[in-house]
Amino acid sequence: MMDITLTEAVGYLASFALIVSFLMKNINTLRIVNSIGCSLFVIYGFMLATSWPIIITNLFILGVNIFYLSKSRNK
Repeated sequence: MMDITLTEAVGYLASFALIVSFLMKNINTLRIVNSIGCSLFVIYGFMLATSWPIIITNLFILGVNIFYLSKSRNK
């Protein structure tokens, strides 16, 4: 039987969310689901004894998503 650690589970869930986000036809839905995946990857990065490349990249993408989501709401 395969034992999955909490850290691995968060990483798999983050990956799944990102993959699912790219299947979305609506750009706002894509950005929301992608933001969830990025947030999970940030958590995952901290769970990996602070993996800065994962954390910084996903914080940047999360910021871009939030920027464009807020821009589309103000229209």
